Amino acid sequence: MRTIKQNKIQIIGAGPGGLAAGMILSSKGYDVTIYEKQPFIGGRTSRLTLGDYQFDRGATFLMMPHLWEELFESVQRDFHDYVTLERLDPLYELRFDGKKFSPSTDPSRTKQEIENLFPGNGDGYIRFMEKEGEKFEHVIKLLQRPLSKWTDLLSKDVFAALPKIHAADTVAGRLGRYFSDEKLKWAFSFQSKYLGMSPWECPGTFTILSYLEHRYGLWHPIGGVNQVCEAMAEVIREYGGKIHTNTGVDQIIIEKRQAKGVVLQDGSTVSADEVVINADFAFAASTLFPEGTLKKYAKAKVEKKKYSCSAFMMYVGLDRKVDMPHHSILFAKDYHRNVDEMTKQKVLSEDPSIYVHNPGKTDPTLAPGGKTALYILMPAPNLSADIDWNESKADVRNQILARLKQEPELADIEAHIELEQILTPQDWQDDMYVYKGATFNLAHSLDQMMMFRPHNQFEEVKNCWIVGGGTHPGSGLPTILESAKITSALLMKQHTSAPMSMGTTAEKKKEHSTL
Repeated sequence: MRTIKQNKIQIIGAGPGGLAAGMILSSKGYDVTIYEKQPFIGGRTSRLTLGDYQFDRGATFLMMPHLWEELFESVQRDFHDYVTLERLDPLYELRFDGKKFSPSTDPSRTKQEIENLFPGNGDGYIRFMEKEGEKFEHVIKLLQRPLSKWTDLLSKDVFAALPKIHAADTVAGRLGRYFSDEKLKWAFSFQSKYLGMSPWECPGTFTILSYLEHRYGLWHPIGGVNQVCEAMAEVIREYGGKIHTNTGVDQIIIEKRQAKGVVLQDGSTVSADEVVINADFAFAASTLFPEGTLKKYAKAKVEKKKYSCSAFMMYVGLDRKVDMPHHSILFAKDYHRNVDEMTKQKVLSEDPSIYVHNPGKTDPTLAPGGKTALYILMPAPNLSADIDWNESKADVRNQILARLKQEPELADIEAHIELEQILTPQDWQDDMYVYKGATFNLAHSLDQMMMFRPHNQFEEVKNCWIVGGGTHPGSGLPTILESAKITSALLMKQHTSAPMSMGTTAEKKKEHSTL
């Protein structure tokens, strides 16, 4: 076994990717230290506390919990010892002009509701589930393996997958093969915004996002999705790993094009054998490397990359209960126009779409009795738009409240606001260090997918690795989790005698039961 000194890993950022990598590596005997600039862990998947109210800052649901179960099992832990999950059924309520659609994970129920609301489209839903399920079986093989060099494509599963992933089509185009009603297409395409893209431009591969929701369901962790990050942090500490909050990294130390450690904000330096970057990739490439180190990802080239949209957030504590579903989406009357204005014209829409998260419907721990912690998100242009958010902030807030007042359950919302906090695209960049405020990271256009995304083993600097939404396989919690698995496996593989975890699986479980 290598010595602790030879296995020192510094991870920059305690978001879900950095925490997952930290779990894996610490369980294998590596000396792991995570440095987090914020006073909290989780990054965009962190908890926001306002008085007696608790909010998820970003992600508001868990999908494919079996991936988390497998991750914890791989480090001799049981996910359900740390996190309590509640399954949501229906998945969400989608509100169109005059219609409400609440799909279920029960295909027969969803088909019947589609026939009731969108006659003649029920059979298309069954075909969607069958065909997209076949596609997912191919796509998942690309999401669980490194794609850093051309030879990574030379395998039977990749050759079999590439013709079937519909990358040359668009999400909207693919859905036209199943559904005739435009609003129903919106119901299966809004998930493109999880990637910060328009369904009319997002590669057709990503119809699997709505398929995954319908196939595997959506889950709420009691306390919020942020509790998954807290669970991973707990496991890291159990294995002897360290997590330092309020401890930012100013620069990565580079010697002979190798990462040798980090310079902390207080000016101190820490040596490392490997450095793992979980900070927002474009932010890291622009700020953390000595001038002149990067060429492929030099500042000017990073500036020209394509980025996702952003989000205008309102976290609102109401002094009364709200009888709305756990998840609701209020679609613009002209959703296509709304998306084009946001992603192409880079202007604010007069009629935006709005997402409302009302977790108190499921989880009583997030607000005092009789009150509501309401999370409101309006997708918005990123900072490449000519919008002064200091000037626009109040107007957008009022616009959102005016739209919410059109819903019967929120007609009096403004009179019941006890406290609130707003996060604009500018705040995402200034306070959360998200490049251009692009909350969903680099866009998933064809020229920024798979091999064309920054590689898990960073190609410009040795002993430097990337996890998170800015690398392969991309944005979203399930894919960020896969990025951590891929990166950790590559890192361990490069050692001729990779460290082994201490003790057997049975011993680990016995030890854990006494914690």
